[in-house]
Amino acid sequence: MTQVAPERSALTDKLGVDIDPELLSLALTHRSWAYEHGQGPHNERLEFLGDSVLGQAVTVRLFTANPSLDEGALAKRRASVVSTVALAHVARGIGLGAHVKLGRGEEQTGGRDKDSILADTMEAVIGATYLSVGPEAATGLVLRLIDPLLADPDRYGAAVDPKTTLQELASRTGSTPPVYEVTSTGPDHNRLFSATVTVGDYSAHGTGSSKKQAEMAAALHAWRELSARG
Repeated sequence: MTQVAPERSALTDKLGVDIDPELLSLALTHRSWAYEHGQGPHNERLEFLGDSVLGQAVTVRLFTANPSLDEGALAKRRASVVSTVALAHVARGIGLGAHVKLGRGEEQTGGRDKDSILADTMEAVIGATYLSVGPEAATGLVLRLIDPLLADPDRYGAAVDPKTTLQELASRTGSTPPVYEVTSTGPDHNRLFSATVTVGDYSAHGTGSSKKQAEMAAALHAWRELSARG
């Protein structure tokens, strides 16, 4: 019988589900690790499955819990709580980053705390849960993780389109429009983009696996800081 490593046992305890050890290991394997270990399997297929499970669970919960909301409002709420930023927040809450298997490059560039890696791994874990214990238990896991976000839908609304949200905030406050500068490092198959956005006299930074993701991360950080200033 395959034994679960103690640290991964701690993770499954937090999740409250008994995930097959091999599927859990696969769910935690980032493609950067696979590239460095002979092009082995990684978690992107499980991520694909988990994304579907997540979307269905959230859609049904929103539909049944909010009979007065129209399609547009439901779609906006769903987008906010299944966004990369929201899922990364959930992943940090269970300490998921410590368990991800990363290649050296990602490890050196802070991959364990990157929103994109955390969110994708969270979806892969949901996919592994579905295959291990079935749709009912997987849906239960999703709702346990996501319910706090559903109770506060505006918190992550800006995560859906942070660049537009930041631009609107700048316009309302009379600040200069956001200006972005983007640089990149690393090989083509594992490039890291870093963005800086400047609004008036304030600047914020963000990273991502694409120029768009980096700009969105920087915009979201800027929006949160400037909104908090009032």
